[in-house]
This record gives sequence, C-alpha cells and structure tokens, in this order.
Amino acid sequence: MIKPLRTIVIDSNTKGGRRFDIFIQFCIVLSLISFSIEAINDLPAYIRNFLQYIEVITVVIFSIEYLLRVFLSYKKIKYVLSFYGIIDLIAILPFYLSLGIDLRSVRIFRLLRLFRILKLAGYSNAVDTFVSSFNHIKKELTVFGVFSIIILYISSLGIYLLEKDVQPDNFGTIIDSFWWSIFTLTSIGYGDIYPITNAGKLLTSIIAIIGLGIVAVPTGLFASALLKTVRDK
Repeated sequence: MIKPLRTIVIDSNTKGGRRFDIFIQFCIVLSLISFSIEAINDLPAYIRNFLQYIEVITVVIFSIEYLLRVFLSYKKIKYVLSFYGIIDLIAILPFYLSLGIDLRSVRIFRLLRLFRILKLAGYSNAVDTFVSSFNHIKKELTVFGVFSIIILYISSLGIYLLEKDVQPDNFGTIIDSFWWSIFTLTSIGYGDIYPITNAGKLLTSIIAIIGLGIVAVPTGLFASALLKTVRDK
C-alpha cells in the first residue's frame, strides 16, 4: 500500500506521479488566483464567500499532500528542512494558527516543481538548453553584476552630494539616493522625485543612458549564448 502511494506522491517518473504533480500545480494556481481576486475592494459577499471555500479546500489538499510527503519520504527530516518542505509548511501553517499574517503568496515558489514536471514530460532538452546557455555566460554575468553594483553606488553617492542640500526630504541619505538610482538605472523613473540642480540633471541623464546598457547587455549575452547552444546541439 505504501509503495504504490510513494510512487504517486514522491516519484514523478510514473504516470500517476505526473498526474498528481499536475493536480497540485493546478491547485496552487487556483489558490493564487483566488488570493489575487480576494484583494479587490467592494467585492460582493457571495464571491468572497466562494473564494473562502476555495481557500479551505486548497489548504486541506495542501495539508494532506504535506503530511503524505513527510510520511512517505525516506528521509523525513531532510524533506521537512528542505526548501520545498519549509515553503509547503509556511503556506498552510497560518491558516491553522490564525497568525494574522497572510502568507499564501509564498505558494508561488511551489510552482518551481513545474520544471521537474516539464523535464519528465519530454521537455528536458529545452530545460537543459537554457541551463547550458546560462552556464556559458555565468562568469560574464558575474563581472557585469559587480560592475553594475559599483555604478549604482557611484550614482547614488553623486546624486546625494548634488541634491542633499536642496532636497533633504528626497535625497537626505545615501539609502534614499540608492533607491532612486535603482529606478533610474532601470529606466523606470521614480515618480515625482527628480533632481532640480543642473549638475543633478546632468548626472541623471548619464545614469539613464548607462541604464539602457544595464538592461541590454545581459539580454544580449544570454540571447547570444542561447543561439550558440542551439546551433551546437
């Protein structure tokens, strides 16, 4: 009895195991959609009640799944302390303890198991292609990441020194300037917070131009590595 059940809950190589994993992934998506809709203001009472029913049902399913995984695992402590084990527990624990903290959003991390399902379903070549492409440019991305952090800090320090006296509320600390620099480097902008000095405006223009490269360079590197990997295969 235990062995067939283990092949379904623990082992995804079997047909029943794949179906079980897909069913759990469906429940996760359903739970996340329900959680998102529930946040809408002025939601009719009958819809909110219906969403509550969905939440109860999905929590019961996740609870049964968690207990089964603990019971059927060869190394129970290892699963409980693993990344997935902790996420599975955090996603259901507040429901039973009434902690007042809504942690349903962490269930999205459970969708990472979908990569394992895709690999077992015949998509292993596609997954391996992306992993191989990333490994080819791992060193380049590391160097570029360090360079980006240095540019980010320099821009934060520069805008802080140029704007702190005229805008102490917006650029009073390097932390405030650092937050502003992140949004500027990614070319998103930061709402109504912007420099008003000529030197600050000039620095912002330079940062915005550099920000285009911050986004474009990693994208180009990965696209080139992906194309090379596909050609090699």
